[in-house]
Amino acid sequence: MPVERRTLLRTDDVLLADVRCGGAPRGWTPMRQAAVFGLVMVRRGLVRGRVQGVEQLLDPASVYVERLGCEQQFSHPCGDDVYTEIILSEPQVAALLGGDPTVPQGLVFTTPELTLAHRLLLARARTGAQPGGDAFELAERTTAVAARILGQLAPTRVASGHPRSARARRLLVDDARASLGTDVTQGLDSLARAVGCSPHHLSRVFRTETGTTLTRYRNRLRVAHALERLTEGERDLALLANDLGFSDQPHLTHALRLGTGHTPGRLRALLGPVLP
Repeated sequence: MPVERRTLLRTDDVLLADVRCGGAPRGWTPMRQAAVFGLVMVRRGLVRGRVQGVEQLLDPASVYVERLGCEQQFSHPCGDDVYTEIILSEPQVAALLGGDPTVPQGLVFTTPELTLAHRLLLARARTGAQPGGDAFELAERTTAVAARILGQLAPTRVASGHPRSARARRLLVDDARASLGTDVTQGLDSLARAVGCSPHHLSRVFRTETGTTLTRYRNRLRVAHALERLTEGERDLALLANDLGFSDQPHLTHALRLGTGHTPGRLRALLGPVLP
């Protein structure tokens, strides 16, 4: 069966892919063991699965939770189908489920809100190759969608990582800000590891405490650093973009224009070099 897989995001802990299966056979695929933990969200078509001998139907209003090591096979009664796949590393799964990587069994049924979050994630991911694309933001969005799905299977475990006190939440946010202050180029996964929290819990606590997302806060820091460098007379925009973790020079220009309303060249002229 021809499978077209487009990877939209790949980090050490998260993979997001757009998958299209063409020429699907009507019968069952060979039995195999699941090699990864994955969330499969059918967008078009129908898929029947046999998981550990139990049959289940996957459609656009459900999410299949693929558990590592499970015996599974599939059939495609309507022919071709299209789906989104989120693959998480074992440490990431454990972080989202209160420290235990064991994934509960079950089929997750979506809500209109979850379906919209899934489609908005895809829409944002497809702009990743264009100016303004940001892997940090995409990882934050992907992890949030995964957490919402797992939260329907194990709500208590997903919620267990939240700091209990206001002081603990403030300290977590301060630790994240301090870590970004020393390295604004780090990704979401490494930032979460640095502060000892799952990416999902860090994102939620940060937004609750600050009123903004980690992605927006990180971009504010990067714009502030860029303005300082431009004030000092920096002219190598490719080097500046690389130093601040932008994907390329157009990405830097996009962020500055979005944040300040001006291009780097105009900002350099407005600010002028600092005199000795």
